[in-house]
Amino acid sequence: MLNIRAFVFGRLRENTYVLSSLPGRGVVIDPGCETSEELDFLLKWLEEHELKPEAVVLTHAHHDHRAGAGALQRMFGIPVYMGEAEKQVFDDLDFETSPLEDGQSLTLAGITFEVIATPGHTPGGVCLYDRADGALLSGDTLFRGTIGRTDLPGGDYDKLIVSVMDKIMGLDGDVEIFPGHGPASSIAEERTENPFLQPFNEPWENES
Repeated sequence: MLNIRAFVFGRLRENTYVLSSLPGRGVVIDPGCETSEELDFLLKWLEEHELKPEAVVLTHAHHDHRAGAGALQRMFGIPVYMGEAEKQVFDDLDFETSPLEDGQSLTLAGITFEVIATPGHTPGGVCLYDRADGALLSGDTLFRGTIGRTDLPGGDYDKLIVSVMDKIMGLDGDVEIFPGHGPASSIAEERTENPFLQPFNEPWENES
């Protein structure tokens, strides 16, 4: 059974996720610990729940999503996975990276993610799809009721819309979305109600 624990860190209230499905093993998605206090809070929670992270995975490399990645890599000796194209924009990383590629299957801590390349918010942004558990880690590609901003270096609105419509909206409606900021949502909700996807919105047909 998949367990997802969300933490809200930093000035931008970024969502950091710890996922686990096997005793003692976990994976950290987008550790946005910007202060030592936030990092200590995360480490204490991991210790209390007897979880050792096997890897860090970044949906993209904006600072609010990677602030704690270097510290976790050094403390636990674990890889940090990131889309290779992120290096086009971000040259100040304090950690070594392992590349993510579109369509890649990545199994960590007993959880298998399908890597979905979703450029637009950043050049190498990805979403992580756990098909078995119906969960999508969308980073800053897609939020509840909105989409990622594209006015920062490396952003491209046209690419973002194509990423969302071609890569994400075709998933099953009951897939739960865990975004990089704000509350969770679902594919059905965003498909039918997200105003930023108009005029693409379609009525939701129950797929069960």
